Amino acid sequence: MGIRIVTDSTADLPRELIEELGITVVPLNVHFGDEVYKDQVEISTDEFFHKLQHGDVMPKTSQPSPGDFLEVYRELSAEGDSIISIHISSELSGTHNSAMLAKGMLPEADINVFDTRKVSGGIGLFVIEAARAVEAGKSKEEIMAMLENMQEKVRVIFILDSLEYLEKGGRIGKASAVLGSMLSLKPILTIEEGIVHSKEKARGFKKAKKRMVEMFAETNIATGSDVIILYGESETEDVAEIRDALVATGKTQDILVSRVGAVIGTYSGPGILGLVYREEV
Repeated sequence: MGIRIVTDSTADLPRELIEELGITVVPLNVHFGDEVYKDQVEISTDEFFHKLQHGDVMPKTSQPSPGDFLEVYRELSAEGDSIISIHISSELSGTHNSAMLAKGMLPEADINVFDTRKVSGGIGLFVIEAARAVEAGKSKEEIMAMLENMQEKVRVIFILDSLEYLEKGGRIGKASAVLGSMLSLKPILTIEEGIVHSKEKARGFKKAKKRMVEMFAETNIATGSDVIILYGESETEDVAEIRDALVATGKTQDILVSRVGAVIGTYSGPGILGLVYREEV
């Protein structure tokens, strides 16, 4: 008997890392009008961003069905394995609820469903830590306690070229207050209490990028924890610059660069630059 880690496609983890750590990913759905695609299965990130920018229809998203989770849970638990299922904030998606419904349909299985109250690489950081804890021989109880302990320590900060996609997608949360004062100001956004908040504002993208690095440098970063840089349509020079700046702080060498997928891209748009890290409180 072992422990299997399940997540959803909004964790935005690179395929090679998913395979290396033995993680199972349940895809969300992306809708372009009547066309529905399973994220990362039936539409690639390149195809998505092309359709987003050149198509006539704004995409929408939907959570996996309970049946999608049930199929995965049934297969993974068939040999008696326990399951830890780690997902996007329940404030932003019905994915966690679908997973909970599927768990209820399989009472004989040992399943824990965890709400990260984060998005994208924020979820990914929980998933990576859980998968590595499995490899280290930690018990399910130890891993769940670790995830709970991480809940208030994982930070997700990001800047966007435009708040248009976030607003149209209905996921702008507490950041709506900055809409009327954008002009040359660039809000630095974060995920708190499971939703989007505006943390600070900087004058222009360059200063916002510099401020994100400063915020990282001012934090007591957890030893041995990965730092994730998130980007959108293309890996611009901003990614390399921010990576070098993070290393220069002397606080980390363990940096994972990851691209947001179609679901997160629906709300971020193509121009996103983000940081995910865990602090020690």
